[in-house]
Amino acid sequence: MDLLDWHRDRLSARRLAVLVKHLPHDSALNRDLHGEAAEWSVTDHLLAAAVDHLAAANWMFASVNSDEGEQPDPPAPVPRPGSPDENEDEGEVRDADPAAAPSTDATPSAPSSPSPTQLARFFA
Repeated sequence: MDLLDWHRDRLSARRLAVLVKHLPHDSALNRDLHGEAAEWSVTDHLLAAAVDHLAAANWMFASVNSDEGEQPDPPAPVPRPGSPDENEDEGEVRDADPAAAPSTDATPSAPSSPSPTQLARFFA
């Protein structure tokens, strides 16, 4: 597809917008707009959540079955794109995140992927 067709009036603005909207998640445009988050699929987020839960379960088992003075450190979660830095407060309330709000898209019938924040809230 030649993008100059848009200037030559062979490609409508609507068709161009549809083509750009439905670019693959790993396209150069999505990587430029969203950074590392464009490289993570829903499967990657679910796998990271499963790893976090398994690590937490192992930590709880080790904590319950160890002596009082030998408590293990809690596990660090798998770093995700767009997650806050480790320097920020861990006790911070994350419900005020604007990305977690439901989108008001003009096409309600179109299925959308959950955002990383919505996945984290679901599995937290």
